[in-house]
Amino acid sequence: MFKSVNLLILLIMIPGYVFAQYSLEIEITNLRNDKGLIMLQLFDENHILLTQEKGIIGENKSLIIIKNLKPAKYAVRYFHDENLNGSLETNNIGKPTEGYGFSNDAYGTFGPKPFDNWLFEIKEDKKILLKTKY
Repeated sequence: MFKSVNLLILLIMIPGYVFAQYSLEIEITNLRNDKGLIMLQLFDENHILLTQEKGIIGENKSLIIIKNLKPAKYAVRYFHDENLNGSLETNNIGKPTEGYGFSNDAYGTFGPKPFDNWLFEIKEDKKILLKTKY
């Protein structure tokens, strides 16, 4: 009897977890101006691109909300497209001249830290704060 009750409770809970849809609110700060847009990409834990979003900038920050995400691990990268050309500008040695960032503020010395350092988990609605690097 006890096992039957536990099994019933488990079966009731599984659909809520499997079909749960959460929102991710991403606040990007430390932008040097309000020109252009934020160009953001969201990846799953297998480094598969799920969506690309554009964020409006105001007061040197941007807020992007992505809805209908399943419980899982995700990663974000973005750049501040100041001149609206759709690509990250770099100098002669490849260093970005426009702002950029990664989830968990995963900056390395020469490029980003490995992808695993970008990952964060969603189990409920979540807000993350990212600081732009120039």
